[in-house]
Amino acid sequence: MDLSLVIQTITISAVPVLFAITLHEAAHGYAAHHFGDNTALAMGRVTLNPIKHIDIVGTILIPLMLYLIKSPFIFGYAKPVPVNFGRLRNPKRDMIWVALAGPTANLFQAWIWGALLYILNGVGINEFFFIEMCQAGIKWNLLLAVFNLFPLPPLDGGRILVGLLPWRYADPISRLEPWGFFIVMALAIIGVINDLWLNPLMYLSLQLINLLLTPLALLVG
Repeated sequence: MDLSLVIQTITISAVPVLFAITLHEAAHGYAAHHFGDNTALAMGRVTLNPIKHIDIVGTILIPLMLYLIKSPFIFGYAKPVPVNFGRLRNPKRDMIWVALAGPTANLFQAWIWGALLYILNGVGINEFFFIEMCQAGIKWNLLLAVFNLFPLPPLDGGRILVGLLPWRYADPISRLEPWGFFIVMALAIIGVINDLWLNPLMYLSLQLINLLLTPLALLVG
């Protein structure tokens, strides 16, 4: 493996990934605070300081290892922002908004990176490093948003599903949370998440981002 290529890839992705995980987790904390739960605020997690959200193993070591072994599925995680759903003013309803906040922050960042890419091209800046960083920003944010929307707790999509369903259906799904991580990993290993969830939804999300960027593309084109 070309060490210089590995270092270049890590350098290009470092800033987008740090922003992606930081704003994702901070968005959960801000939303929880808005809807009545101050747990994350009291623990200093409602912050844009990336150090507060980085997990050495989940954010750095696991993704790096998967990249080095050329895994088709790159996975990582940050320290989850603590949310006491019982403190929310309307727990079942507000749970949906708190869970949506993280992926929404990533979709917004993907749009920002896309806009920056169009602006750089529009003003004639074709520096490889900056172009690749913008493309990495789009990719990593879409990946984080779509992956977290998978409808199984403890992922955001699972919490959204629990909030939307009547309690008689939501309760058995919520009880899967202690094993949800292992179920998701198993589905990822056998290719279900990539083939049936990540790839099609990332494609659709990218089309949506491109559609939203159409006015800017026409302006700077």
